Formats: sequence, structure tokens, C-alpha cells
Amino acid sequence: MLEKKGYPELRGEIAIACAKQAYQIYKRVFGSDRFKKLQENGAHPQRVLWASTGTKDPSFADTKYIEALIGPETVNTVPLETLDAYRDHGQPESRLEQGTDEAVQALARLKKIGINIDEVTAQLETEAIEKFNKPYDQLLQAIEEKKARSRARSYAL
Repeated sequence: MLEKKGYPELRGEIAIACAKQAYQIYKRVFGSDRFKKLQENGAHPQRVLWASTGTKDPSFADTKYIEALIGPETVNTVPLETLDAYRDHGQPESRLEQGTDEAVQALARLKKIGINIDEVTAQLETEAIEKFNKPYDQLLQAIEEKKARSRARSYAL
């Protein structure tokens, strides 16, 4: 999509830009006076979870996303291959708060070229849910089948 619009340099950068913006919102919410009052009463801030941040495009560095999303109070789940790559040649440095102005500019460029980030997000969310639903449904089916076999065996005894 970005290549067709003449902006190939934004490929792989928009997800990071969105994450940087989300992290800024996180900091505002959990750094607010309102939340400080909640903390005085025992509340603890939730951590940001970046989920499954492996690099799917082989033209990108295998540590592209895991490195870009390193920051305070965050948790990152990664595929084993990404973790191995990071252990081998990753550069540990907090980068999540670097380049926030560039992130805002990248998202503004998207809007200027007619790409609605909300629509793209909704589509990607739907696709991700479908990817999780199928294995979940298969798991439930396998459990039901095993339960039925177990019942049949116990009745046979």
C-alpha cells in the first residue's frame, strides 16, 4: 500500500510510530495527578505489553521491532527466533522514547496520502483475531473429542 502511494520508506515504520504514540499516552495516563491519587490508595500501573513482535518481513532486521520497543515499564512477548537473534546481536538500549517527533510526522504523512490509520488498525485487528480464533476453536474441539473418548472408555469399563 505504501509503495503504491510512493512512500516505501514508511513500510515497517508505522507500527513503531503507533507504538511510540501509545506509550506516550500510557505515560500521560499513569503519570497523571488522578493516577497518583489512586496510587496513594494502593493502585499499581499496568505495564504496556507488546505482543509477538517478531519481524515477519525478511528485508527488515530480525531485531527491528524488539529493539524499537524497549522502554521502561514494558513487557514484550517475542517468537523464540527473535529472542535468539536478540541474544546473538541485539543492542540493549531504551529506544521507545526516542524519535517521538518523527513518529508523529510519520503518522501525519499517512493521513496526507489518504491512508486512514483507524481503518488499517481495524482491518489488522480483525485479521489478528481470526488468526487466534482458529487455533482456539481447534483446541476446544480437541478437548471435546478427548473428553468424549474418555467418557466412552469409562462407560466400557
